[in-house]
Amino acid sequence: MSTPAVVFPEPGEHTAASPPEARGIARDQVRLLVARPDSITHTRFRTITAHLRPGDVLVVNDSATVAGELDARLWREGTGHWQVVLHLGSRLDDGTRVIELRTAPDARYPVLEAAAGDVVEAGPARLRLLAAYPESGSPTGRGNRLWRASVEGDLEQVVARRGRPIAYGYLNRRYPLSDYQTVFGTRPGSAEMPSAGRPFTEGLVADLVARGVLVARVTLHTGLSSQEAGEPPQAEWFEVTEETARLVEGARAAGGRVVAVGTTATRALESAVVEGRLVARSGWTDRVITPSDPPHVVTGLITGWHDPGASHLLLVEAVAGRALAQAAYDAATAEGYLWHEFGDSALLLP
Repeated sequence: MSTPAVVFPEPGEHTAASPPEARGIARDQVRLLVARPDSITHTRFRTITAHLRPGDVLVVNDSATVAGELDARLWREGTGHWQVVLHLGSRLDDGTRVIELRTAPDARYPVLEAAAGDVVEAGPARLRLLAAYPESGSPTGRGNRLWRASVEGDLEQVVARRGRPIAYGYLNRRYPLSDYQTVFGTRPGSAEMPSAGRPFTEGLVADLVARGVLVARVTLHTGLSSQEAGEPPQAEWFEVTEETARLVEGARAAGGRVVAVGTTATRALESAVVEGRLVARSGWTDRVITPSDPPHVVTGLITGWHDPGASHLLLVEAVAGRALAQAAYDAATAEGYLWHEFGDSALLLP
């Protein structure tokens, strides 16, 4: 993997510890930074209609977030049990699951001491660690963070009864699954929220359409957020329909901008480009968008703020250009924007 060129300090106290509604504001009232080559504008998300033009196409991810976190016990023969938080990622084609183990009780840190053959007990369901996924790797350089695991027992029933949305230690408490949904989410399957779309409301979407902005849907079911640990993105399942391909290509031919809502929508779109044109396609994608392998279709990006060193930053640099991406992060840091899934937003228009 390449190393992102954008540098900035850790967000620290500028991490959003709760959804905006819990902070007393509407979801479309989070702050919005609009970055163009000649200007940086600070505003609120609900004014985004003023920054998009008739004929632009907004590409959104319609994947809905599913419950993927369980309290569990890690068991090793001869050692015994210890408490962990289990994060459930993608279902692989061979029936195994991608999982991550994190420290109990608040999933603040990854558990890196697990080994192949260990068993994770989640109620009556058992998951046996088979091998690191997709290969050995961790944020610290020791141990493995993500695993491929076989499943015994009715895991889905356990999730339905005791599961909750995946969350991390920077949140001030647990929040319901409804807080992890976007207005676009109609196809359940994302382990973690496609959070760039969260600030949109039905009314805001209606205003954009009335202004002449087109809205196209793609699907990308997110995996576990390995990118935030500085690791390459995992393969994820996606779909671009024929209808979306026609809409996007029509907008491009008419001179409209293709603005992706999030890194997930960007990855889905760019995984369906053939000889410079968007086509209908679905399946698993391992496409990694970087400045050295840039996007062909996406010309603008709506995104949240990513951690230093995250591989998501390579995608941001590839869409926006390194100079504009650095200017945006410098401005967001200086102005105290909030990071992570319940934080503030950026609209990058290179």
